[in-house]
Amino acid sequence: MSSGQKKKNFQIEAFKHKVVVDPKYAEKTWKILEHAIHEIYNHNASGLSFEELYRNAYNMVLHKFGEKLYSGLVATMTFHLQTMCKQVEVTHGGSFLEELNAKWTDHNQALQMIRDILMYMDRTFINSTQKTPVHELGLNLWRDNVIHSEKIHARLLNTILELVFQERNGEVITRGLMRNIIKMLMDLGPLVYEEDFEKPFLEVSADFYRSESQEFIECSDCGEYLKKAERCLNEEIERVSHYLDARSESKITNVVEKEMIANHMSRLVHMENSGLVKMLIDDKFEDLGRMYTLFRRVPDGLSTIRDVMTSHIREAGKQLVTDPEKSKNPVEFVESLLEKRDKYDKVISSAFINDKTFQNALNSSFEYFINLNPRSPEYISLFVDDKLRKGLKGVKEEEIEIILDKVMMLFRYLQEKDVFEKYYKQHLAKRLLSGKTVSDDAERSLIVKLKTECGYQFTSKLEGMFTDMKTSQDTMQGFYAAYGAELANGPTLVVQVLTTGSWPTQPNVTCNLPSELSVPCEKFHTHYLGTHNGRRLSWQTNMGTADLRASFRNGQKYELNVSTYQMCVLMLFNSADFLSYREIEQATEIVSSDLKRCLQSLACVKGKNVLRKEPMSKDIAEDDVFSVNDKFTSKLRKVKIGTVVAQKESEPEKQETRQRVEEDRKPQIEAAIVRIMKSRRVLDHNNIIAEVTKQLQPRFLTNPGEIKKRIESLIERDFLERDNTDRRLYRYLA
Repeated sequence: MSSGQKKKNFQIEAFKHKVVVDPKYAEKTWKILEHAIHEIYNHNASGLSFEELYRNAYNMVLHKFGEKLYSGLVATMTFHLQTMCKQVEVTHGGSFLEELNAKWTDHNQALQMIRDILMYMDRTFINSTQKTPVHELGLNLWRDNVIHSEKIHARLLNTILELVFQERNGEVITRGLMRNIIKMLMDLGPLVYEEDFEKPFLEVSADFYRSESQEFIECSDCGEYLKKAERCLNEEIERVSHYLDARSESKITNVVEKEMIANHMSRLVHMENSGLVKMLIDDKFEDLGRMYTLFRRVPDGLSTIRDVMTSHIREAGKQLVTDPEKSKNPVEFVESLLEKRDKYDKVISSAFINDKTFQNALNSSFEYFINLNPRSPEYISLFVDDKLRKGLKGVKEEEIEIILDKVMMLFRYLQEKDVFEKYYKQHLAKRLLSGKTVSDDAERSLIVKLKTECGYQFTSKLEGMFTDMKTSQDTMQGFYAAYGAELANGPTLVVQVLTTGSWPTQPNVTCNLPSELSVPCEKFHTHYLGTHNGRRLSWQTNMGTADLRASFRNGQKYELNVSTYQMCVLMLFNSADFLSYREIEQATEIVSSDLKRCLQSLACVKGKNVLRKEPMSKDIAEDDVFSVNDKFTSKLRKVKIGTVVAQKESEPEKQETRQRVEEDRKPQIEAAIVRIMKSRRVLDHNNIIAEVTKQLQPRFLTNPGEIKKRIESLIERDFLERDNTDRRLYRYLA
């Protein structure tokens, strides 16, 4: 091609003649497809060529006859569904659901084949025209023409509800058929299932269980009623799993819970002779567990149980701690508390699955009633004393720890922990000095637990008591190393030197020791003060013990373990056959009350009566005369003669202890006030009261009146001052 020639543009032109489509093409093609749909519904699909039918439907859509195809489909399916509807309507009795299910199965199979044939229309024409897809269209037409037909709609619902009612009354129904019918409603869409079945089902169920619960509660006790309620709940859950929509489970269980539990909660827990209180008293763990499980499903269910349980425990606890008979024996008193605690711990662990809110309610109930008895701190300490003296003999270490942990649990409930400390210190002192503790390890373990609970300050003096006992052993070794040879022929002296601040305050006692003891006592006094400058010793004869060898005129010889006071009395009979009470009192100078208890234990206790008393009686009178009981015999060579003492404190002793406690509290309250004011500098009266109470709560409950007195005392001593303008405002003075 020469460069001078022009380039030509190529064009593709349409055919000069038109492609003509048969005017009757759409009608003919549709007739083929319509016939195929009829055959499918009439179960004659085996002779159809699905490939050819698919191509015909494809061509109709391609040639813009999609609308005709779609509207023809709707009309044909509607025709067949209306025919099916009439066939279902004429069925009677139990075959109604079976016929409906059969027609539904037929329709679904037909719909699947039709959808395969019209797949191209589904993908293109329906997408572009926003029409309903074939499968969904088939479901909607079934819903409108069959399910919502005038003669089927109500009948279907009533039939299903009647079958559910029969099943609830123990009759056997065909669950497979029910499952298919309910599945049909679910397949037609959530709205159909909810409106046509679920809502009426829930309403009828509410009426049913309302009536059932009323009938049950009138003829059952609480335990039986709860079993029935549990069974009904489980039956409904099982029913859902067999033939209802899983989402219906929460709705139907809510109905059962409301009608059978929530509406009768108060009546059930308070039911006479079978309600919650009776279950607690009789340890009905299974029934209690069932009540907990059912009540936790409804609003305020657990709080209803908790409130009734708390009220019962508080009332029963109050009766226990205020019962004069129970209070006679402190050990039994505390054991009753521990039994009650064990009982309710078991209830909460077995029936209430260790629910923390129930544990807290139990703790608050115990704290409430234990503190109703002002002697609880003393009794708990006496219980510990009993266990650590004799009660834990032969008990394994693990069991000892369990008992000590239980004691600590009761200790935590005490509001006046400082009162417990006072008594515990007294009882510990007696155990240590008499050597009557079962186990040093147990003693120390309890002190460690108290230290962990209340801090070092609480136990520092108790630990000091143990230190003194160890130091005293070393002191005695040093004493006998220096004077052992001189004292070899005399009585053996063992002295425990006690630090005044660590041990319970003891009264200054008078007691004339036998002359045989004067020499070793004087030598120890000299030895101790010679090795410890600046110290002062005072003898506490009321706290000591002695071992005596006694020979009676009947030839019997015994070793007597007695108190120091008893030793002083018995030694008098080495030089006299008969002594009156006044003569003994004059010779020993022992305080009258202590002397009477001492003589009681020597003359009035059967099997331990080494002295005779004239006249014979339980009490000691000032004109009584005493002599050695020459007829005394015992199976044991070593005889321990205890002093007759009241296990509990007498009223005057109790008042004295209380007074000492109040005195000990004063510096603690003042220290708390100063600490608070030092950090806050300025504070009003009410806030000081609140903060001091909060700070001291772990040890004792403070009295606002006592705090006010301590504030006044601190103002007088120039630690605080009142504000000039506001008299209720205090300032800290550095």
